[in-house]
Amino acid sequence: MGFADDHLIPLVDEGLGNSAYLLDLGDGRALAMDASRDLRTLRAAAERRGLRIAFAADTHLHADFLSGAVQLGHDTGATILASAAGRRAFDHQRLADGDEVDLGGLTLRALATPGHTDEHLSFLLLDGARELGVFTGGSLIVNSAARTDLLGADRTEELARAQYRSLKRLTALPDATGVWPTHGAGSFCSAPPGTERTTTIGAQKQANPLLAAPDEDTFVAQLIASLGTYPTYFDRLGEINRRGPAVLTAQPLLPALGAQQVRALMADGGHVVDVRPAADYATGHIPGSLSIPLREQFGTWLGWLLPDTAPLAFVVNDDQDLSEIVWQAYKIGYERLAGRLAGGMDAWLADGNPQSTTAFVTADRAAGRPYVDVRQEAEFAAGHVPGSLHIELGALVETTADAPAGPVVACGHGERAMTAASLLERAGHTDIAVLDGGPADYTAAHGQQLAQGTEDTRP
Repeated sequence: MGFADDHLIPLVDEGLGNSAYLLDLGDGRALAMDASRDLRTLRAAAERRGLRIAFAADTHLHADFLSGAVQLGHDTGATILASAAGRRAFDHQRLADGDEVDLGGLTLRALATPGHTDEHLSFLLLDGARELGVFTGGSLIVNSAARTDLLGADRTEELARAQYRSLKRLTALPDATGVWPTHGAGSFCSAPPGTERTTTIGAQKQANPLLAAPDEDTFVAQLIASLGTYPTYFDRLGEINRRGPAVLTAQPLLPALGAQQVRALMADGGHVVDVRPAADYATGHIPGSLSIPLREQFGTWLGWLLPDTAPLAFVVNDDQDLSEIVWQAYKIGYERLAGRLAGGMDAWLADGNPQSTTAFVTADRAAGRPYVDVRQEAEFAAGHVPGSLHIELGALVETTADAPAGPVVACGHGERAMTAASLLERAGHTDIAVLDGGPADYTAAHGQQLAQGTEDTRP
């Protein structure tokens, strides 16, 4: 059993596709690496092992979540470790390339690895002179490297070239060195995501296709070609993380709202988010509400489709976890949470308010309608219904006018498609059906074969 098996606890956020890490330093203290503002899992892991968080490190100014380092500094007195080049506006230990931090028996060495961001650091964990592992953040990730377009299209190539040099530096470490990335499968910061969460330098030399590129130009071309779209809220969070997220002194709550309060919120420019399962939304929902089913990816779509400047009210089922709504929202900087509709749709209807319904149909009942696929481009290219129209869900907010009349809207299962249908309904579209299933279900029901590629699929 190696060092990591005994001392390193990966904490995977399946929704964001990221890993934070809790490193047991062996003396009752711990290091938290790239922890998000939602600290529930990390705190539970620390409590199970009787650990106090003594250090909180960030590899870079995160774009996909708010850092929990400032909160940990406030709550536990943790020393915050971060790049001096990040110009963070709160107390922290500023590190530059080659700087070392004594963790009490172990040493953490900062390695400048720009590319994903300008100020990106990787953290090499040393036991004396022996390299145990390296926290690579958004630099080297499993079978890929993190995206380099988050600072604007005009800098994408420059940062991709920096990423090439950073990966070369990291792969000069011994083959047995553990690689502990932050971004992984499901992360929009990955380009593209892999499936494993951790690896070794030696394994990456063998398996990472970017490392097989014969030269820098080829590496840059391959990396840039793999970049898909990313949520719009990514453009805001880096600066909030630089300033430091607000410290929370109490558990955020979702207070109960009456139907009249929800109506007033909508009239004043607020939004209603219906987090119930897609089938429940289809059966009956508040006209103009947005369907975002509560699941691991809830925060991603909330941040992609709605502004952070308007108050939000939520429609929930009694068995849904209100704290999960709150923390997924707060984790990406959405704090204007007005509350939840007390009594749900029953209370809404009892108050004399109207409801809308959306057809949620199986594949055999979806024939004769234009097929609109709202999945990501890579998903669509891997296999789609022949003749379907492709509009990514994230782009639909700005392109609702491009949707055909009377469509069947589809994704992989139905959740994103119901979100898309709610956007179309808010824009005035009618006679919308949502496919309860995905493209394989549709083609099987209609005697077709899946098509591949992306040609002639956009409006």
